[in-house]
Amino acid sequence: MSPARKRVAVVGVGTMGSQAAWRLAARGAEVVGYDRYAPGHDRSAAGGETRIFRSAHFEDSRYVPLLQHADALYEQLQQETGRELRRLTGCLLMGPTEQQQMATVLQSIAEHDLDHEVLDAESLAKRFPQYRIEDGDAAVLDRRAGFIRPELTVQTAARRAEELGAVIHRYTTVREIVPAAGGVEIRTDAGSERFDTAVVTPGPWVNDLLPDLPWAVQVRRLVSAWYVPTTDAWFGEERPAFIRTAPTHCYGLPSPDGVSVKLGLSQALHKPAGDPNQLDRTVQPEELEIFSELIGRYMPDLHPDPTRLSVYMEGYTESSRPLVGPLPGADNVVLLAGFSGHGFKLSPAFGDIAADLALDGTSPQPIDFISTVDRTAA
Repeated sequence: MSPARKRVAVVGVGTMGSQAAWRLAARGAEVVGYDRYAPGHDRSAAGGETRIFRSAHFEDSRYVPLLQHADALYEQLQQETGRELRRLTGCLLMGPTEQQQMATVLQSIAEHDLDHEVLDAESLAKRFPQYRIEDGDAAVLDRRAGFIRPELTVQTAARRAEELGAVIHRYTTVREIVPAAGGVEIRTDAGSERFDTAVVTPGPWVNDLLPDLPWAVQVRRLVSAWYVPTTDAWFGEERPAFIRTAPTHCYGLPSPDGVSVKLGLSQALHKPAGDPNQLDRTVQPEELEIFSELIGRYMPDLHPDPTRLSVYMEGYTESSRPLVGPLPGADNVVLLAGFSGHGFKLSPAFGDIAADLALDGTSPQPIDFISTVDRTAA
């Protein structure tokens, strides 16, 4: 007799939850998802039409195997659904050669033999005249990189999960997650339901749903801004995304429609979001000053006035490492939270890891450095 299918709840069917639902359903679990809105909504971290995918990593080379696993799963999801979720256009990584982040990038490239190209100032100016670098800067082109379509990816993963048998309760807020003997109870305004395990991916609502979490997750408000180029250099034969590490950490992506360039900033420049249910979506003029400074110094071919602004939220841990693994005191609850701005490119890998942990209690992926197991509060 074959073993009974595990019943698994997925709380939050967004960036991580949609991928977890897909991977769980693909492995035969009975999956029930809950989302306070609906997959692909623009109220947390999945908005803005594009996010960066890259193979090299600034923060820790141990992420590279997870990025490679995510890479393969993006390809698989595209093949299964026939949707273009990601386009590999390359990504320029730029910053001072003496800075630790650039050293880590080169370390991750060397350790994992990543496809890349190092560009000096002359080569960069000739090939990518839209960018400026300064004395002492390095520029590295990560070739296995490009952009992801976040809203489409979330909706596609959720829809694929449903095709494989998952049930998703849209516009259904989970009020409480209660560990019980041999399982877990999910409580909503409509009642409660028992499961063998639960995967909890609450995004910016982590502190609302899990107020006793032993790790601090600060929810911050991010601004994205779109600028129109004044030359055609941004939309030549090569259209790489880019990340600049210093003096102000920023990133950008030429829009797929060939009209504008999306710019974003790093964690240090994001304000606390406050109540995630009352997100302030109005961008004040003073918030654009740092964008204007960056454009004038490094991207002078962009018109200084934005044509579009967008606000969203992300959760950050003190260490900038995510929380992945069992909830303390509740082995039947798998937590994925606090991705600190690094989550979307890795989301298929983390969804697969969540499925591993929910169904098997362990994962073959190298997650010791981000696991909640034996992790001190931070």
